[in-house]
Amino acid sequence: MNSYSSDYYAWTKKQVDLLKLRRFEQVDWDNLIEEIEELGNSRENALESYLERLLEHLLKLSYWESEKTYCTRNWKAEIRNFREQIKKIIRKNPALKNKIEPIWTEIYPVRISVMRELFTIPDRAEISLNNALSDDWFPD
Repeated sequence: MNSYSSDYYAWTKKQVDLLKLRRFEQVDWDNLIEEIEELGNSRENALESYLERLLEHLLKLSYWESEKTYCTRNWKAEIRNFREQIKKIIRKNPALKNKIEPIWTEIYPVRISVMRELFTIPDRAEISLNNALSDDWFPD
């Protein structure tokens, strides 16, 4: 018998088969529930990760003067990519749209602190969520 911990792939196939056959009494409900919860969490984690990367690159473009000459094109390309990935996640998971602002509020001070280890960021640094997500906005 294939188990959740020893052969995950086989376990998933078995659970799908059991559900399709409506053999609900044989389904590994505890692990299936855990996996479904993790699926939702993984989408939210991906959104958070793209928002973090977006903010990091916007901060680089705004304040990392010593690297700006060499990296601007790359940073802008990355910013565009992160914006597109965020849109894609929201398009496929509309319920996550209301998570964007709370995630941004949580990650903002942390990302500022982390990026200050690389370059100087003024105390009054401000990149709004609206600007960050706007396709046409890039820091000067």
